[in-house]
Amino acid sequence: MATTLTAEQRAWRWRILISTYVGYTGYYLTRKTFTLCKTTLADEWGVQVGQTAHIWFAFLAAYMVGQFVCSYVGRKWGPRVLLLAGLGISILVNALFGFSNSFYTFLALMIVNGLAQASGWPGVVGAVALWLRPHERGKIMGFWATNYAMGNIVVKTLAPVLLGHWGWRWAFWGCTVVSLAIWFLLLVWQRDRPEDAGLDPIVDEGESRQRQGRAVESSQARHIAFSDYARLALNPVVVAMGSSYFCVKFLRYALDSWLPAFLNIQGMDVTRAGLYSEIFDWAGLAGAIAAGWLLDRVFRGNWAVLCFLMSLGMVAGYLAVIYLGSSPVIIALCFGLVGFMLYGPDTVMSATACVEVAGEANGVALAGIVNGIGSIGPLVQEQVIGWLMRGEDEMIGIRNTNRLALGMSIAFTCLMLGLILRLRALHKAQPKEVRVP
Repeated sequence: MATTLTAEQRAWRWRILISTYVGYTGYYLTRKTFTLCKTTLADEWGVQVGQTAHIWFAFLAAYMVGQFVCSYVGRKWGPRVLLLAGLGISILVNALFGFSNSFYTFLALMIVNGLAQASGWPGVVGAVALWLRPHERGKIMGFWATNYAMGNIVVKTLAPVLLGHWGWRWAFWGCTVVSLAIWFLLLVWQRDRPEDAGLDPIVDEGESRQRQGRAVESSQARHIAFSDYARLALNPVVVAMGSSYFCVKFLRYALDSWLPAFLNIQGMDVTRAGLYSEIFDWAGLAGAIAAGWLLDRVFRGNWAVLCFLMSLGMVAGYLAVIYLGSSPVIIALCFGLVGFMLYGPDTVMSATACVEVAGEANGVALAGIVNGIGSIGPLVQEQVIGWLMRGEDEMIGIRNTNRLALGMSIAFTCLMLGLILRLRALHKAQPKEVRVP
């Protein structure tokens, strides 16, 4: 039976949830402004919009490498250090973007920004892991994990307005100022564990193990050796999760990076294209919340089956984009269905599942590992879609991009089916006393 939280525990937990939620929004404000300025910057530099893929590729490569570094650093030093350092560096870099004048300056700064941004997701997942009890984790993290959807919405609302009225430099500077205020909120309100705030622990180890029947056994000590981290990273379940998440991040980053530009190419001005691309994010926010509720109430923690079923919806969404997208507005609406079905698996696999399969103490490490493997997907999509868009007929490039995305959603469905079978085999092999009820 779960114990009742004290007033102090509830108050501090609200601070943790709010500060980390808003904190990750700050990461998006210092990450996604560039994707909304692609066509404007390409015109200023005199290059094709497809060539801007090189800059975002540099970011994604650094981000992917940084995920593995930050997952280990966060497990060793704690999420608080990770978040304050990472967001602080990203704020400085984004201020410098506004003063930059060349393609290659952006390229160099984007590498630094990618390494700093990699601290964000493992940092916030690790920051909330020890503040949520297992039986409530799905529904709370379902709401909480909409932080990156909300981050997208905020930056796609603020940056296009700044871009349209005051130019691309103020798009960067305006988002940076907001992020600086968020950094101070993290400084004041974030703590790694209830014990760091002078409180009793919230998570009961016995309840956690009984609910999860952990598929991945790893040390729950506060600090672990690199050998323990390496065994966790190479566990077959973790590798399978990362491989599945590769498909999810490929699709989400493809839309984050290219949808505003695609809508612009198909007839919308840059401001409307940025705002209409938010349909994908608003629908994704609803999908993430629905997935969290369903995970606790219907699927009883069986995240793999939930993700498999939503993957079928992703396939249906891309079929709608390809066969029903007769105008930019209808295309944006069809991508709303994709967003609803995509964000559910995205939030569950990158947050709740990372805590469920290896325990709360490993949340920061597993989130970084799974996200690191998955981050190869954004790396690949940026170059592949950039290549598809370099021909003279950009509409053909958009059509081929949608077909590629449909194939990737089908691949994700197949990988999730394999994960379901693997987890069921491990479940049957566990002693009865640790199996999920």
